[in-house]
Amino acid sequence: MLQIEPIPAFDDNYIWLLHNGAGADRRAAVVDPGDAEPVVARLRAQGRELSAILLTHHHYDHQGGVADLLAQWPTALVTAPADARIRGATRRVAEGDAVAPPGLDASFRVLAVPGHTSSHIAYLGAGVLFCGDTLFAGGCGRVFDGTFEQLAASLRRLAALPPETLCYCAHEYTLANLGFAAWVEPESADLAARVDQARALRARGEPTVPSTIAQELATNPFMRTQTPTVVAAAEQFAGRPLRDQTEVFTALRRWKDERYD
Repeated sequence: MLQIEPIPAFDDNYIWLLHNGAGADRRAAVVDPGDAEPVVARLRAQGRELSAILLTHHHYDHQGGVADLLAQWPTALVTAPADARIRGATRRVAEGDAVAPPGLDASFRVLAVPGHTSSHIAYLGAGVLFCGDTLFAGGCGRVFDGTFEQLAASLRRLAALPPETLCYCAHEYTLANLGFAAWVEPESADLAARVDQARALRARGEPTVPSTIAQELATNPFMRTQTPTVVAAAEQFAGRPLRDQTEVFTALRRWKDERYD
């Protein structure tokens, strides 16, 4: 059965380690290894062999450890989006492709979720979503070389996934994200409860990730762009009526970029 473990990296990144547990097959995969050192340490401590690397996008804090990991495990397969800024990929994938990391009792479908970057992808399967920097717990990524329209559409697509889907994002940004969410919906009881839960987890040194699609739909303003309270808050910031969900999303993202972050 698929097991997923966080490997903390840098100040707030999570590299995700995937394996089948304590069985005879000691192969493992990692998602978005920006730093090789903590991955090597975890694999050596558990006596595992790296069979696959899954990359969601080109940013260095997600792919920076690949070369050093391949130096240790040269046969590991590297799956990545079709983006020349990512080097060393064994396989370039796009929307709808299937990915089956060797040695894992799981396979994943590739989702194109551009916006944070123009070529960002996610991996969906076994009830879990590895969403990189497209969707965060309580928030979403900034727009870099993608567009606001792309990211808004990508989040609407993720919002349609089964509510129990576990969302494994790549950063521990949850409390900061929920702080902005409280600007948008200060009277939300669901949001207040989530803040308390996240604070308790961090006080114990535990990750706030994964979340679920259901949690995001209840408390993440970027996933609530049809909700009247969110629309009203976005229109107040924009100073005008907003025509659709994309305009609401863009106003929210600009508000967070300009006033909160």
